Amino acid sequence: MPKLHVLFKKEDLDPERLQGKVVIVLDVLFATSTIVHALGHGIACIWPARDADDALRIAANLETPILAGEHLGNIAPGFGPPTPLALAEVSIDGATLVYATTNGTVALHNAARAAHVYVGALLNGAALVSHVINRHPQSQVLLVCAGSVDRFNLEDFYGAGHLAAHFERGGNYSMTDAAMAALLLYRGCDVNTALHASQVGRMISAHHLQHEIDCVAQLDTLDVVPELTDGYLRWVA
Repeated sequence: MPKLHVLFKKEDLDPERLQGKVVIVLDVLFATSTIVHALGHGIACIWPARDADDALRIAANLETPILAGEHLGNIAPGFGPPTPLALAEVSIDGATLVYATTNGTVALHNAARAAHVYVGALLNGAALVSHVINRHPQSQVLLVCAGSVDRFNLEDFYGAGHLAAHFERGGNYSMTDAAMAALLLYRGCDVNTALHASQVGRMISAHHLQHEIDCVAQLDTLDVVPELTDGYLRWVA
């Protein structure tokens, strides 16, 4: 029986222990939610970057990419917005996006040595888990909460619980205590309370961006399954 485990923050990742594992990265507010939303709204592929300098280096080798992202909540000069609805207002259909964030895209880089690396969100939980169960039925699954600069994030843990609920319904997994804790949180709290009550959610609401939170709080509305392959993310069938 394969194991389902949850890491509380990206800094807990040990690259030496990723061999053969399936990793799903979660940064609900907003990196992984934005990635899922952008692919669902026409972006062709996304190159995750560690920071703005890394994004510029990647972009230099691509043809007319879009740059977007943030560092510690601030948008770098020349970069588009990091949130899903604001980014969707840019002309993204068929474009290539280079996307840099403080936590989510860094977590993707840190997980790159796993056998398979996927992007998870509340938006795509059902489709993603179904894909993993069908394609990797015997693989251990690690849900990685990106966190916030070495700190635990409520919204990412809630997202892990949402995925754990789908794994429980659709597969046959041995849950660690961390996975069970995420599942119990998910069962005991509604999505709007969890996201709006989180520290990041409160900060975002203070900047009058509640509509962005409401967007990513939708459950299982997109069938997008983004996988990291050769350094970039694409929607896999």
